[in-house]
Amino acid sequence: MNQIADSTRPGIAQQYLPKLVTVFREGYGPSELRADAIAGLTVAIVALPLSMAIAIASGVGPERGLVTAIVGGAAVSALGGSRFQIGGPAGAFIVLVSACVAAIGIDGLVTATLMAGVFLGLAGLFRLGVYIKYIPYPVTVGFTAAIAVIIFASQIADLFGLSLSGPEPGPLIDKLRALWGAGATVTPAAVAVAFTTIGIVQGLKRYRPGWPGLLVAVATAAAATHVLALPIETIGSRFGELPNGLPAPHLPKLDLASLTKALPYAVSFTLLGAIESLLSAVVADGMTGRHHRSNAELLAQGWANILSSLFGGIMVTGTIARTATNVRAGAHGPVAGILHSAFLLIFMMTLAPLASAIPLAALAGVLAVVAWNMIEKEEAWMLLRSSTADAVVLSVTFLMVIFRDLTEGILVGFALGSIVFIRRMSELSHLEERAPIAEPDHADGTLPYDPLAASDTDILVYRVKGAFFFGAVSTVGSVLDRIADRSRAFVVDFSEVPFLDSTAAHSIELLARKMARKGGKLYLTGTNGDIRKALQIRELKQSHVEFTASIEDAVRLARQTLS
Repeated sequence: MNQIADSTRPGIAQQYLPKLVTVFREGYGPSELRADAIAGLTVAIVALPLSMAIAIASGVGPERGLVTAIVGGAAVSALGGSRFQIGGPAGAFIVLVSACVAAIGIDGLVTATLMAGVFLGLAGLFRLGVYIKYIPYPVTVGFTAAIAVIIFASQIADLFGLSLSGPEPGPLIDKLRALWGAGATVTPAAVAVAFTTIGIVQGLKRYRPGWPGLLVAVATAAAATHVLALPIETIGSRFGELPNGLPAPHLPKLDLASLTKALPYAVSFTLLGAIESLLSAVVADGMTGRHHRSNAELLAQGWANILSSLFGGIMVTGTIARTATNVRAGAHGPVAGILHSAFLLIFMMTLAPLASAIPLAALAGVLAVVAWNMIEKEEAWMLLRSSTADAVVLSVTFLMVIFRDLTEGILVGFALGSIVFIRRMSELSHLEERAPIAEPDHADGTLPYDPLAASDTDILVYRVKGAFFFGAVSTVGSVLDRIADRSRAFVVDFSEVPFLDSTAAHSIELLARKMARKGGKLYLTGTNGDIRKALQIRELKQSHVEFTASIEDAVRLARQTLS
């Protein structure tokens, strides 16, 4: 999951071409439609209880979760750059959506969703999709684990049927204190329903993996609650009866004050939505050997969220579990995702009265399982053991998301990961002294250092090895500068430098000027096209620096100049 695949190199237009068009161009017949219909129905059965559970945990009505899966899911599949992506409400957004609702209300949430849709679309248009892959893997593992912990904490009240004296606090520590204080209000029936739901889901996953475990568990819990007249809350008792159709589309409030209040949440939605969607697409790529179009996917996510907001839905993103279910169910292409939305609409129109009988404890049990599965336990343990740096990045991200804010956690984790990368790359960059003339060493063509051959003290030859960038300038650049004091001709070989940035180019410019001031000259060899361009942009004077094809050519020119 640490790499985002992208097959958009052939051309700009190809980057935005929906996979649905590609599938139809390849040929689409009855057998493909049958495979997609079976997969779409399978995913819809999984998405029905999950969409409602995520919406409720996010602080909105269950109908908004269904609307999101129906409208947003159809748009993601129709316009997206992945063959198998299933869009809808995602557990990763529970924390952000609930915080948004608590701060600016449902109307503000819808406005933030619309704005996030616009931002995601712009990210796709500006071809930013390929850059999401630079999020360090310890950051994604850390924030995913933290979100799972927060999701589970948000379900404790319904898992145990607790009655709080006031609103449930948002911060984790305050929440746990309030829940602990309400311990005397535990409802045994709710505990039984919740843990029976968890047991059924996990049992079917192990012994009957082909069965729709979530739906079976929730349906069993609803039937038991109704037959036994259990004294626990249901969807109907808390939210009323579900609507049996989609609402009429309408624009949310878009005045300056509303947009200003919604902006911070829209930015957070955009960042998490892009990461979550492209990671989900990568999972599908890994399972199928296909490659998604990241910019087309972001553009589709943008349209999906705009449409979702118009119908009163919440944030849409790629959903890893439902996408994986779609692949395992034998989907052929995006039609499966469109049919998944159609089946959900049919379920909403026909099963709304029955859905109202679902106990909230059962949905809390479903989300408890979701939270447990979100934590990449083996990956986290591996990262904690692999290196101190990775362990620090993962741990800081995890703690920042839990105790501060999800966006802050991602940004701080990314900054730490970048520092770790810079440090590691800098350690790989070093200097190696070369003889003025030597024969190539073995088959790789590199020149060995022979001290006996270095008889000409006026000419020094050094090779820079590794990436030469701002992180290495403080070491490699300063060493080069000191060495330049020892000779009248200085040859620097770049044949083992993969790239050079502007900071490193500036250090070479200063080195060339220093050599010129003392009557010497700098010779650069082995520069590839990109490195030479970066250096030539600095407008190095020919009297200061000479580009040559090889060390031998540089040494010969230097001796001719010095003689």
